[in-house]
Amino acid sequence: MVYLVAAVAGLAGFLFGFDEGIIAGALGLLRGQFGITPFMEGMVTSAVPFGALFGALVAGSLAASLGRRTSLLMAGLIFVGGAVLAGAAGGVWTLTAARIILGFAIGLAAIVAPLYISENAPAKHRGMLVSIYQLAITLGILGAYLVGYAFSESWRTMFMLGAVPGLALALGMFAMTDTPRWLASKGRLGEARAVIARIRGSDPRDAAVEAEMNAITQTVQASAAEGTWADLFAPVVRPALVVGIGLFLLQQVSGINAVIYYAPTIFQAAGFTSSSSQLLATVGIGIVNVLMTFVGMALIDRVGRRRLLYLGFAGTALGLGLIAVGALTDMQALGPLALAGLALFIGSFAASIGPLPWVMMSEIFPLKVRALGMSVASLANWGMNFVIVFSFPTLIATLGLGGVFAIYAGACVLGLIFTRLRVPETSGVTLEAIEAHLRSGRPFRDLGATPQAHPPGGSALAPRA
Repeated sequence: MVYLVAAVAGLAGFLFGFDEGIIAGALGLLRGQFGITPFMEGMVTSAVPFGALFGALVAGSLAASLGRRTSLLMAGLIFVGGAVLAGAAGGVWTLTAARIILGFAIGLAAIVAPLYISENAPAKHRGMLVSIYQLAITLGILGAYLVGYAFSESWRTMFMLGAVPGLALALGMFAMTDTPRWLASKGRLGEARAVIARIRGSDPRDAAVEAEMNAITQTVQASAAEGTWADLFAPVVRPALVVGIGLFLLQQVSGINAVIYYAPTIFQAAGFTSSSSQLLATVGIGIVNVLMTFVGMALIDRVGRRRLLYLGFAGTALGLGLIAVGALTDMQALGPLALAGLALFIGSFAASIGPLPWVMMSEIFPLKVRALGMSVASLANWGMNFVIVFSFPTLIATLGLGGVFAIYAGACVLGLIFTRLRVPETSGVTLEAIEAHLRSGRPFRDLGATPQAHPPGGSALAPRA
């Protein structure tokens, strides 16, 4: 049952990837039909992360008040409306408005979907299950690239097709229940117990269900009042906030969304002359993205979060470095080198620094401020996403392919240092135990390094020393 829950919520990730990736195939047609300038191109392209800023801003309060399920249902309906408006757009401004609406839905769902999965998942499989969201993003990107290739003469069809998974998300969430933690926070303890039993495939009177319910209830009682912004920025929560924001900033400064949005443009700069070869190379990168996400899902609960981050930042730095060196030295084999470097970059990203910020964002914040904390981390994500995507055409024109990718490679090296100094190990640790560690006052990066980081359910509320 928990896999079905993750799959339905993961449709939000598919829509995220689709609505980000579809512009790569549509830009050429839009240039021809509307004669858009480079500034207008940047505006249309960056409208999605711009809209997502506003979705992320309200997602925390909506998820806390209306619930995780209702918020995702709303996002699905907004996806449908945005896709239809984009496909029917009569000009650049209407299309930009439609993509802002789609971005709003993405920003909302990007917080609530991982939260929904995390709060339903058992601790030992939580990383893999939340990673389904990232897998869905990669499938959405690949789907967008394939749709762009198949409907290369109709940008309207490309955008309209996004309404189908949006409707599926809305219908799927209509049939689901909310998470046991949100239900318990609203005093609906009987419903919470029933959800745990159904998801775990157990009787509501089972001892394991009882133990999980007791741990959740104790945490809810300790955080009886609704979380506020002051609570989020309190010293006890600050280490989690630094990790959540830091991982997303580093994820974006790796340049991933510049690659996703402008993949054909990058391949053109690398020497792929025909539009068909650019699109096919882009589809190839999309396939690597999907396959390596499966690798990350297999490793995330076995290798651990920190080790996987080390591998991911090292691999992305190396891949981007290959492209930068090839471009800066004007190598004859720049095309194949760029393809190999991008494949290494995308593969390392998909297995590590792609899913891990989403997974850890849904784990590290205390229940009382979890939705608010995820909102702030997502604001950092979408703000930097907007900056990277909007600035990419100008940076390419100013610094060239080599200079831009050298900057992105340097950011990945910084990611290695940040992981060493700040990031905890949350693999296999219950959400209640993570909260207890924050309250203890011990360094956050020490979580998972000692047996004390895994207290039994009843000790998850140890007072702060």
